[in-house]
Amino acid sequence: MKAPDSSPTPSERLSAARLRPTRQRLALTSLVFGQGERHISAESLHDEAVRAKVPVSLATVYNTLRRFTECGLLREVLVAPGKVYFDTNSADHYHFFFERTGELTDIPADDVTLSKLPPTPPGTDLARVDVIIRLSPAKA
Repeated sequence: MKAPDSSPTPSERLSAARLRPTRQRLALTSLVFGQGERHISAESLHDEAVRAKVPVSLATVYNTLRRFTECGLLREVLVAPGKVYFDTNSADHYHFFFERTGELTDIPADDVTLSKLPPTPPGTDLARVDVIIRLSPAKA
């Protein structure tokens, strides 16, 4: 039996999201969530899968990450056209994006103050606010 404060198993995580626990999903779930909170791209996860000898195509990795996002297991962070990271941290927070290295790091929500948002259009609710602060090396 699992300790009460331990992370859910891949099977438990997929079951809670109402996803069928296929071999590929179980393996990708272990890779995605087995290293704590992090930001991953489909390409980097595919590379990890190849190193772990998980037989999976890049297209399957993309589809799985999109499905995990739809089910609320991941958050999608679009940093540039065609450059998407998937975030395992589902709590409210923001990001620093280091343009030179492509690294994405978390900023706690309490560290950013949004003083005014426009009213939402009729018939809509605010889902979330994404803030990405882009950083470059300091000029000497």
